[in-house]
Amino acid sequence: MNAKRQLLALAAGLALAGMSSIASAQEVYIPLVSKGFQHQFWQAVKQGADQAAKDYKVKVTFEGPETEQQVDKQIDMLSAAMAKKPAALGFAALDSKAAIPLLKKAQAAKVPVIAFDSGVDSDIPVTTATTNNVSAAALAADKMAEKIGGEGEVAVIAHDQTSRTGVDRRDGFLNQIKAKYPKIKVVDVQYGGDQLKSAEIAKALVQAHPKLKGIFGTNEPGAIGAGKGIKEAKKTGLVIIGFDSGKAQKDMINDGTIAGSITQNPVGIGYKTVEAAVKTLKGEKLPKIIDTGFYYYDKSNMADPKIAAVLYD
Repeated sequence: MNAKRQLLALAAGLALAGMSSIASAQEVYIPLVSKGFQHQFWQAVKQGADQAAKDYKVKVTFEGPETEQQVDKQIDMLSAAMAKKPAALGFAALDSKAAIPLLKKAQAAKVPVIAFDSGVDSDIPVTTATTNNVSAAALAADKMAEKIGGEGEVAVIAHDQTSRTGVDRRDGFLNQIKAKYPKIKVVDVQYGGDQLKSAEIAKALVQAHPKLKGIFGTNEPGAIGAGKGIKEAKKTGLVIIGFDSGKAQKDMINDGTIAGSITQNPVGIGYKTVEAAVKTLKGEKLPKIIDTGFYYYDKSNMADPKIAAVLYD
């Protein structure tokens, strides 16, 4: 009888262990709070995150505010995600400072934070899965210089001056021009944020600077907005160098409105964010930066398999 009881107890114990391991597998919840949701770029990041969730058998949610100006809304989303007691957290900051008090709470609760796309001014994130935006924008400056013959007036339509990506792309471009191209003058830096505002800025720029030779748009809406703006202003011969991808931008590159763009690897950013969270939870050491890479593309190399793999519609 004792032997039978022992067997029953052992069986029950094994069943409970099995149930608890299933429960713990279900409990690996990793919310990703993004800078936005409406741009095709973020949809591609989500695609990568969803694929990693499937591969690593964890639960992932992905959300962001309607526009990339809604810092307060993003902070509310971050707060709501933390209230669900996640195992880890992915975060792409709209404002590199505003989220720090909440991230300190995550740190105190031992919830590892993985930054993606845009880092924060803090060492709280375990790692940041991102493009080297300074180098990417420097490449944009080189391409601009090449297209305008190394001299003339150019302007920048940046997406913001609060996120790490906004600052790094702006400064990466400006510093490269200053260091390498003394005959190129940056006449203005404006902040677009969305397509409509970027288009209005582009129209104002060509009116204020009749000799303007080029515009660098630091993200998808900036580049597309610049393209729309110069079309509406009927300005020809102006060189636009963009950033990111998406159907509208690819169409503008094919029709010659935009000379070329820097593409990131958004699917890779999403995938690496979730993968980094899983590795951290397993106790693995990660580098402070996970460089997800970038390329320059134009009409001549869009079909190249290496480039096509990181473009998105």
